[in-house]
Amino acid sequence: MTRRLLITGSSGFIGGHVLKAARAAEDVRLRLLVRTPPATPDPDVEYVYGDLTGADSLRGACADVDAVVHCAGLIGGDAELLRQVNDLGTRALVDEARRAGVTRFVYLGTAAVHGRGPFRDARPGEVPVAPASDTSRTRAAAEEHVLKAGGTVLRPHLVHGRGDRWVIPGILALLRALGGLPDGWAGLQSMIDAETLGRVAFAAATTGPADRVGRVHYVTHPDPVAGELLLSTVAETFGILTEDAPRISAETARQRVLDHPAARHHLGMLAVDHWFTDEHLWSESGVEPGDGFAGRFPEYADWYRGQAGLPPPEGTRRPACERTR
Repeated sequence: MTRRLLITGSSGFIGGHVLKAARAAEDVRLRLLVRTPPATPDPDVEYVYGDLTGADSLRGACADVDAVVHCAGLIGGDAELLRQVNDLGTRALVDEARRAGVTRFVYLGTAAVHGRGPFRDARPGEVPVAPASDTSRTRAAAEEHVLKAGGTVLRPHLVHGRGDRWVIPGILALLRALGGLPDGWAGLQSMIDAETLGRVAFAAATTGPADRVGRVHYVTHPDPVAGELLLSTVAETFGILTEDAPRISAETARQRVLDHPAARHHLGMLAVDHWFTDEHLWSESGVEPGDGFAGRFPEYADWYRGQAGLPPPEGTRRPACERTR
């Protein structure tokens, strides 16, 4: 049976991977909500105009579809615009889906709605929603609209892979500011690669019983990543630090990032545990989590290198993540 799917944010980081997963599936009719038509439209895809800041523009966007995967949103910037896009825009899209009789609505949320950790082996429903920024507050509001309508919310923590312009770039900025590696103070981090996240979002919209409503899932690899391994892997892969790089204490680290906002943000995040667990996700979605960060990161190293303008690696030395398997 043909499944009819609407994706928002398909030109973005995660939305692009959801689109890739949908294209790889059989018997899927795709509709993309866009603000600007693509220069080269795909003849097999239906494009509909819609802007989350204008509820009227969403009228009819969900007509005759079976499921919606909502990945569009705004991160950072003006507080009122964040409210218009993330909070009110999601509510308008949810209302439109409900009017159209859509049975599945999947929203790409974020574990950041819980605020700053530490969180250790936290499962859905165990820790409160306590957003600490305008972005997270408006995304938490968006989640509420989805859950009240019986939809599914997916909460990743750190997402890496092609298209990532925040996680690994921020770690690179942190490493440059530190000039060394953590001396025992980095926490455990939940991570997922973007391709797997895209497959999970697509599966949540198209497979399994339709009566699983109002659910929250953490989309994180079952194995959290030790912060020191995360930083040392990135450092060695890109040649940011030498093999005899010094170990930096927590206090020294705080001093060195004072004048570096991006590095300071990543230091605060990586210094404590952000470990979220959801065993049911993988069995319910039918998606295999695959290799964790140590296994997947080398696949994306060249992409990151090109984005950051870094030189190719010298010699054939393997990255730290491969040597520690």
